[in-house]
Amino acid sequence: MSFKDVTDGESRTVSRRTVTTSAVLATAALLTGAAGTARARGTGHGRGLTVRLPAPTGPHRIGVTTLHLVDHTRRDPWDEAIPVRELMVTVWYPARGHGGPVAPQMTTRAARSFRKTAPLLRPGLPSAGVDWAATATHAHPDAPARRDPCPVLLHSPGGGDPRTLGTGLAEDLASHGFAVVAIDHPGDASEVTFPRPAPYRRTLLRPTVFRGDPRMNPPQFHTAITTRVADTRFVLDRLAALAAGHHPGTHHRPLPAGLPGLLDLERTGVYGHSAGGTTAAEALYEDRRLAAAINLEGFLDEAPTAPDRPGKPLPITRHGTDRPLLLMRTDGFTERTALERSWSPLLDRSHGRITQAQLNNAAHWVFTDYAALLPQLQAAGLISAETRNRLIGAMAPECSVPAVRERVRTFFVRHLSAR
Repeated sequence: MSFKDVTDGESRTVSRRTVTTSAVLATAALLTGAAGTARARGTGHGRGLTVRLPAPTGPHRIGVTTLHLVDHTRRDPWDEAIPVRELMVTVWYPARGHGGPVAPQMTTRAARSFRKTAPLLRPGLPSAGVDWAATATHAHPDAPARRDPCPVLLHSPGGGDPRTLGTGLAEDLASHGFAVVAIDHPGDASEVTFPRPAPYRRTLLRPTVFRGDPRMNPPQFHTAITTRVADTRFVLDRLAALAAGHHPGTHHRPLPAGLPGLLDLERTGVYGHSAGGTTAAEALYEDRRLAAAINLEGFLDEAPTAPDRPGKPLPITRHGTDRPLLLMRTDGFTERTALERSWSPLLDRSHGRITQAQLNNAAHWVFTDYAALLPQLQAAGLISAETRNRLIGAMAPECSVPAVRERVRTFFVRHLSAR
């Protein structure tokens, strides 16, 4: 296993440099145990395999809370009947002195929808045999926050993916002292569940409008990215209100004790996968409140209007960045050539602020929870080796999971450590 680092056009291969031995061993032990204990079982949600998320590696316990945010200045771009832009976000944070139950990765309603939608968006995933509602996180709902202010990271998931597919990385970052705010983009995400109905939305669950890769539909891709960037900036606004002591959401249930004082918004970064990586990079360009960003294999151009025609570069690509941006990719991404072409104009316009890294023996969704979950599905005979390798590559999760975690964490530690 190796990362290929590329900085300012010079490349070098770095074997295991970014992954500590202890992190590999800890993750290997957890994932071996997870594979060994994942089993079919009966629950209130149905019968199926229970898959396990890898444990966080940091010293802090983790708290988690959800917020329902409404932007009254924007209409929803995907449904003309919705006069506002609704968002659901999850906040993972370092907690103090708290035990008790942990939160599920997905709600029962979201898991039921995910079971149907995931195989449509990611062919080869099983439509039955997995109890997605049974997967537990390592975070305690509404636990009291630690008293020391910590950096804040926003996370935007991949196109068609829910925010819950980034749980493992978010939890690990929180265990190392970051507050992570994961954003669902309704209409885009495979499913979003809300706390209550609304006059313009009479159901609690909103499904995706995507029926395939949005890169194949240039207007849809453009709408998705511009909406995601606006969503990200709105969440920053609401976090500022939260840090000032105001409740940022629409339902005023009590916030976790100490959460407003925990957020150090002078040290804020953003990361995302695929369309979320595109969002992270473009949000860095558009919003000076963001000090650093990571793009996990997201394009930096508009979708091309013809197969032989490159897409129009995004503003960050045309103008560059004066703040740190990490571009991470895999050697197994099927659209690697187009991805690198979309990145290349940025390198000459960013004054050395761009770092590139490549994860070998891996594929596009290795940056999500699928890196840990799909090998468990393969071991249970629920997906083929071809599906696993197409989605995440052949790299063992005890290598890929700590590699991604440590690379993301060390980048933000380096660039957000000082006020």
